[in-house]
Amino acid sequence: MNSIRLTDNATLHPLVLPAQADAAPSALVREYANIRNTSISDLTGRDEEDMTAESLLPLLYDSPEFTRRQWYVSVDDQLVGVGTLNILADDGGRTGFTIISLIRAHWGAGIGSAALPHIEAAAREAGVQRLLVWVEHPATPSETPLPSPTGFGEIPNGHGARFLLRHGFTLEQVERVSTFTWTDASQQRARDLLADAESHASGYRVVQWTLPTPAEYIAGYAWMKEHMSTDVPDADLDMPAEKWDAERIARHDERHLQAGNTVLVTAAQHIDSGELCAYNELSIGPDSSSATHQEDTLVLASHRGHRLGMLVKTAGLLTWREQHPASDRVITYNAEENRPMLSINEAIGFAAIAYEGAWKKVLT
Repeated sequence: MNSIRLTDNATLHPLVLPAQADAAPSALVREYANIRNTSISDLTGRDEEDMTAESLLPLLYDSPEFTRRQWYVSVDDQLVGVGTLNILADDGGRTGFTIISLIRAHWGAGIGSAALPHIEAAAREAGVQRLLVWVEHPATPSETPLPSPTGFGEIPNGHGARFLLRHGFTLEQVERVSTFTWTDASQQRARDLLADAESHASGYRVVQWTLPTPAEYIAGYAWMKEHMSTDVPDADLDMPAEKWDAERIARHDERHLQAGNTVLVTAAQHIDSGELCAYNELSIGPDSSSATHQEDTLVLASHRGHRLGMLVKTAGLLTWREQHPASDRVITYNAEENRPMLSINEAIGFAAIAYEGAWKKVLT
């Protein structure tokens, strides 16, 4: 794909990656990573999603799970924005994830509106039938809220929402962004909640590992990851079921390790059967003082009712605190209709700081 003129002084360019995923980032990739980080912090006012070029680069290449394309926007030969298209293989390439992100100084200049049709055209050409995008919507008290069609949650009808509505996207779900801050009191609360969960989880034990996944847990971890794609609320996003096996777990682990991430998995194991039936993931990048990300948490349906969600979350957090004391906060994302998981988070001490919209556009 050649460069495309968007406005009088803005141009869309394909991002050319180094030939090898383990190569050092090029100067262009470093600039791309910097603009990515700046555009996100301009929107959210936070830095939890910052990534170094070294951490980001391995995540830009194709994998058996995703076909990935990236673009950057330049104005007068200066990078001012990024665009991505990640096409999921699990449903035959019919679902794509996209984002266009510009630094604040270039909002409202028509650049995003000019770039989006070209990314959509690339998606259609690849066979994508629906585009999904997740965007945080900062509070704007003067704007009328836009309610989620699920009946749970709302977002401000501000700059980002108006852009997506104007271009044919529909809001499908609202996610809550929450943070937990470590204090002596919050650490003691986690201990108390863990003790209570353990008293209700007789017949189960906690097992933990840091990626890469030990051989004895690969099958169980894959089974739980597969259910994570179908068992969490997804409104009308129509997320496809993912197929996980040992090879996919190995690729998942390797991508985290290539990016310099440390990931702790805390699982509940049914003692009599040996089945892994609940899990929680905590991760951090190369900077040990940065924010921790609480990623997947799932309890298999056949094992619910034993406080296993609380068990794996609190056990994971307390182990993490011992291993990563310099990381003073944890961030997580949950669908507003996922009341069981939100209730666990609230009891632990997570507090809402922002809301994210999950949007869909059907390509015709």
